[in-house]
Amino acid sequence: MADNKEKLFDQFPETSYDEWRAKVEVDLKGADFNKKLVWRTNEGFEMQPVYRAEDIADLKTTESLPGQFPYVRGTRTDNDWLCRQDIVADSAEEANAIALDVLNKGITSLGFKVKEAAQIPVILKGITLSAVEINISCCPGKAIEIAQALVEYIKGENACESFRGSIAYNPLRRNFRHGVEGVDQASVVADACKLLDIVAPVPALRCLQVDCGMLANGGAYIYQELGYALAWGSAWMTALTDAGKTPDEVASRIKFDMCVSSNFFMEIAKFRAARMLWAQIVEQYKPQNIDCAKMMVCATTSRFNQTIYDAHVNLLRSQTETFSACVGGVDSIAVTPFDVPYQRPDAFSERIARNQQFLLKEESHMDKVVDPAGGSYYVEMLTVSIAKEAWKLFLDVVDNGGFFAAVAEGKVQAAVNESCAKRHSDVARRKEILLGTNQYPNINEFAAEKIKTTGACHCGCAAEKGPHALAMKRAATDFEELRLATEAAAKRPKVFMLTIGNLAMRLARAQFSTNFFGCAGYEIIDNLGFDTVEAGVDAALEKGADVVVLCSSDDEYAELAPAAYKYLNGRAEFVVAGAPACTEELKAAGIKDFVHVRCNVLDTLRDFNNRLLNK
Repeated sequence: MADNKEKLFDQFPETSYDEWRAKVEVDLKGADFNKKLVWRTNEGFEMQPVYRAEDIADLKTTESLPGQFPYVRGTRTDNDWLCRQDIVADSAEEANAIALDVLNKGITSLGFKVKEAAQIPVILKGITLSAVEINISCCPGKAIEIAQALVEYIKGENACESFRGSIAYNPLRRNFRHGVEGVDQASVVADACKLLDIVAPVPALRCLQVDCGMLANGGAYIYQELGYALAWGSAWMTALTDAGKTPDEVASRIKFDMCVSSNFFMEIAKFRAARMLWAQIVEQYKPQNIDCAKMMVCATTSRFNQTIYDAHVNLLRSQTETFSACVGGVDSIAVTPFDVPYQRPDAFSERIARNQQFLLKEESHMDKVVDPAGGSYYVEMLTVSIAKEAWKLFLDVVDNGGFFAAVAEGKVQAAVNESCAKRHSDVARRKEILLGTNQYPNINEFAAEKIKTTGACHCGCAAEKGPHALAMKRAATDFEELRLATEAAAKRPKVFMLTIGNLAMRLARAQFSTNFFGCAGYEIIDNLGFDTVEAGVDAALEKGADVVVLCSSDDEYAELAPAAYKYLNGRAEFVVAGAPACTEELKAAGIKDFVHVRCNVLDTLRDFNNRLLNK
């Protein structure tokens, strides 16, 4: 029986890549293989439609095991990540109460925003420090006194050896958030050295933050987040070892706070590449114990792609993001509640955010499998490709004065803002899809009344921004402004689908146009079809239509469009759905509006808003 099973695949001859490629090119019927099937990523490299064992045969990433240097397959021999919740509260007492509550609901890592050192004992009261990771974020100027208070509290609880956690000392936060120019590197290094001395009694208390998640939420591409993270971490290593600290001491105190977006496989590969490159960077400083080269990463699901409209779709995004992070082998994960863009998270959204992680642990058992993507031809190639692009950026930053200098001069912010602008352009053209926002919107949803905040941070930071600030503009904001303007208008515009002619084409184009104009929140009036354009126009005017969209086939537009346009006679805006061969002739007849897949959806809808809402 066993022999028969072993011979089953003998029935299928091996197929070489050349044979597969030849068959694909026949099926493409003359279309260019590279244009049709090769994916040019935003990270600057190309991905093939299929990979085979020979493609990864020479890759070094496949030679190590989980827990082995350079840690591409993970820094541990298990995958039991910590489930983190960042506490949002108005007082230390409230924060403590919330923390104690969520600890009984499965949370194993807590994040607190602390303003004063005196809040530490209040926030941590009743919490068993050995049972949970504690993470403190604070203003850079308060980090030293808060660190002192935290260490004293830990000592008082006799928890120095069992404590796990971090203090997020990030002296560049004001540069990124508010565009403050310059970096007083001498002062930064002096404060960082004091912090290292203060936390010395607590081995697992990390105090040097690399907050590259801020860059990702500002619109950075994946290779930029990783490249700048490496440069930031390297800046800490260089500055503090030059100041007399040992490589082991510095590396073991750095924590990477990273973002995770919805690009599923790319994010898995990012975390694998990050560990590999960081380990090799730390190795160059010649630490006594190579274990200090293990990268500690907290992954937080993205805010950049969250939306106000159809906000429950945020749950779908954050679920795949959480999945990427756990498969990628991070140390802890914080799921951003789905309602963050428009209000302070409520009990329901925070419970769902917790359960998204528990689902992967308790039902999918993802914590039981280490590096499940390891050996995948695709993921291994992605890992190496992302590593190469991130390494190029890292070297460029280092060769031009280092990360602190690049931030001081605004170079990092400018590069991230440029990427942010490109991504907003891609969203406007639907090259990057936000379900429910620029594609398949819920046209009958109204959101203005539910907005209680603008999605800004809840720590009370000033809103003023200088020229070198990160834009920090979510991808959906432009479309949301359109829909909110529609909601605020005295009259909601009506768009009437004048469907006529070829059944398949009119239905397809009516659906396309419904999605198109629905992105601005207009009322859509669809129809089963009309026998004449005159009947369709009359029906549209009877319904009070502000826009009439002719939906038919390209062949029929040459006759139908001029007739409909002439009969409408300016009583409503006239639009042709599609880009027919006769477009120039139709324009010559006075028709100026066409909607199709090559349109800039955002710019087109802004134009219609200007026409319709200002009447």
